[in-house]
Amino acid sequence: MTTIRQIEIVRAGYRPERITTLFVGESAPSSGEFFYYGRNRVWREIKDAVEAVFGPGGNFLERFKGYGWYLDDLVLEPVNDLPRAERKKACLEAQDSLASRIKEYRPRAIVCLLLGIKPFVKAAAKAAGCNAPFYPVAFPVRHGRRFGREIKPILPRLPKTNAI
Repeated sequence: MTTIRQIEIVRAGYRPERITTLFVGESAPSSGEFFYYGRNRVWREIKDAVEAVFGPGGNFLERFKGYGWYLDDLVLEPVNDLPRAERKKACLEAQDSLASRIKEYRPRAIVCLLLGIKPFVKAAAKAAGCNAPFYPVAFPVRHGRRFGREIKPILPRLPKTNAI
């Protein structure tokens, strides 16, 4: 079973020196699948959208990092199996932690990968003093086609450090 510590070690390995665009999910899934393991639907949907807009190109996670893009989560422990009220409480309680990370990252844009967490992510960005453009999109796993329609026009506008 994957631990929270293992997930955060892997995530940190893909952290760009300068985060230009911060993608924010709700949490890593309880299944142990994780974006930075390159084997879950969020990874696949984002990869497909990026390749549709910018063309294919090498190792996707390295490309994502090379753009200065980073995926962090609002809650740093899996909440997807919790009842709705507990999940919402966990998101609210994680807001300050995300605000601290946003303040440290200083992103030039934020992409919120689940409409249900939009108020928490927006509040965290505001608390961090971050006025970066904010792009909420449908959750890639449940709404893959809608996610693709929403994210593709946004991708060319997102700040990147280079064009790998």
